[in-house]
Amino acid sequence: MNKIELIPILGLPEFEAGMNIGELIASKIELSAGDILVIAQKIVSKSEGRIVEYKNVVPSQYALTLSKKLNKDPRKIEVILNETSKIIRAEKTAEKKEGVLICRHRLGFICANAGVDESNVGGANRCLLLPENPDKSAKNIRTYISERIGIDIGVVITDTFGRPWRLGLTNIAIGSSGVSVIKDLRGKKDSSGRILTGTVIAVVDELAASAGLVMGKLNRVPAVLIRGFKSEKEIGNISDILRKEEEDLFL
Repeated sequence: MNKIELIPILGLPEFEAGMNIGELIASKIELSAGDILVIAQKIVSKSEGRIVEYKNVVPSQYALTLSKKLNKDPRKIEVILNETSKIIRAEKTAEKKEGVLICRHRLGFICANAGVDESNVGGANRCLLLPENPDKSAKNIRTYISERIGIDIGVVITDTFGRPWRLGLTNIAIGSSGVSVIKDLRGKKDSSGRILTGTVIAVVDELAASAGLVMGKLNRVPAVLIRGFKSEKEIGNISDILRKEEEDLFL
């Protein structure tokens, strides 16, 4: 294994709808073939105009019912419901001001509030949605840089998720292009000669988590360059690492 570098991309502006992420990143750092750009979902969503103003949201009766149960803004709940294919859990505990909505996002991710976020969105009474198609967003950024600079890179889009049974948040991949999503070691021998039967590594999630150490939540570093990681031939997309509902023992 070669040395891997995690390089923060500094000096990026506050992103707004229509801004070209690939162009702005390429203007801030010199890229080389094989580099991997790890980009926070928030700037992708902002550049794609995924902000929702609550003044334009009319809560449904179901949203109003959940609002009373969870002590949440019914407009926010309506936005969450519009992004949700299934509610996994809706609970309120006495020690928390607001209840929790754990949802299966329409893209397949299981997360709090279907990824709807109110932090760092330029004011109150608005929220930010996940990108419409994060894999496509990653591909668009990768294609722009490839055409502009003439090199091939990888792109991973990340978001911060909580985890069952463990405290603390971690970055995971929600979109990628030009990077192997998984590394399937099944059928190979370990160092003791034993045949591996269930070892499938979520490579993009490991890249996302490592970049998260540099991004932080308060550092205003929305993009990180990973250099030195040798990704294998591109395999699959993010949907390939989402466990099928019928195979999920925890739901």
